[in-house]
Amino acid sequence: MSGVRVLVGTRKGAFVLTSDAARQRWDVSGPHLSGWEIYHVKGSSVNPDRIYASQSTGWFGQLIQRSDDGGQTWAPVGNEFTYVGDPGTHMWYDGSQHPWEFKRVWLLEPSPNDPEVVYAGVEDAALFRSSDGGVTWQELDGLRSVKGHLWQPGAGGMCLHTIVIDPRNEQRIFVAISAAGAFRTDDGGATWRPITRGLHSPYELPDPDADVGHCVHSIAMHPNRPEVLYMQKHWDVMRSDNSGDLWYEVSGNLPSDFGFPIAVHAHEPETIYVVPIKSDSEHFPPDGKLRVYRSRTGGNDWEALTNGLPQSNCYVNVLRSALAVDTLDACGVYFGTTGGQVYASADGGDTWSAIVHDLPPVLSVEVQTLP
Repeated sequence: MSGVRVLVGTRKGAFVLTSDAARQRWDVSGPHLSGWEIYHVKGSSVNPDRIYASQSTGWFGQLIQRSDDGGQTWAPVGNEFTYVGDPGTHMWYDGSQHPWEFKRVWLLEPSPNDPEVVYAGVEDAALFRSSDGGVTWQELDGLRSVKGHLWQPGAGGMCLHTIVIDPRNEQRIFVAISAAGAFRTDDGGATWRPITRGLHSPYELPDPDADVGHCVHSIAMHPNRPEVLYMQKHWDVMRSDNSGDLWYEVSGNLPSDFGFPIAVHAHEPETIYVVPIKSDSEHFPPDGKLRVYRSRTGGNDWEALTNGLPQSNCYVNVLRSALAVDTLDACGVYFGTTGGQVYASADGGDTWSAIVHDLPPVLSVEVQTLP
């Protein structure tokens, strides 16, 4: 592999950061799509020159942008996200019913096998698929049929923010929704079922057996072991060894089990990363110390990774889509903060340095390993 490309979405545009395999010196390009909120930027693993971006603004609405030259130039593609049939209503914050309304695209997930296929997770929560590079979109409406009338927004809205595709079987897809829970399809999106057994949400759900309504923040998978899933929940870090059929807690000795992102080492399926923050009301690192935590045992036993990160008076947050890894031989780990920093580690998290400072607040970080 010759290098990496780090794709950064921010409140005021997208940035493309590139380096060779040493990952010591970085070229910074941007802002692209300047002035717009870029909720997510992600490239195809099949065709690295193909990159998608979700561009949103309260004034002009939602646009999907696409680059076919590695992020140098961009052009809008399809922007019609129409729910199938009459979407009806869903639960609102106060327990009343509220009309289903499309607001924005939170996440774009290109197919691991076909550069023309890309999935979109939107708010109000639904999953869309495009088979023509984002020109046209079709809702996989079987998802909303799983008690969609009981889904309720989280603090950031009712968003489908995580899409995980089994690279060995693209008919199997996992999604997570705030605050509806986690779901799986085994038939390409025609039918779905909740995968929430073992999750506990005593503060949000008085019914301990409720299968929808859990606030799942993120899900991660190692591509060589797709039956094992890791989850950062509203509270609790969780693990499933059977594709989500049953979850158990692996928070262990973390200083806080509240956080947003979770990631898996590219070559070590039992090595996972989280970024704890203090609580659901105080979205900053415990003790003002920015620490990534790593477990080499699939959870429970965690170590703080601090070398190169600020260890005093640091009160930034790391959002759910702002942590990623590359696939170089020495796995690189990357994350962005609401303070506008993007940090990188070229040694699996042992040491860190800032690629760039003073960007707008970072909403997403994704990585392409370049041939």
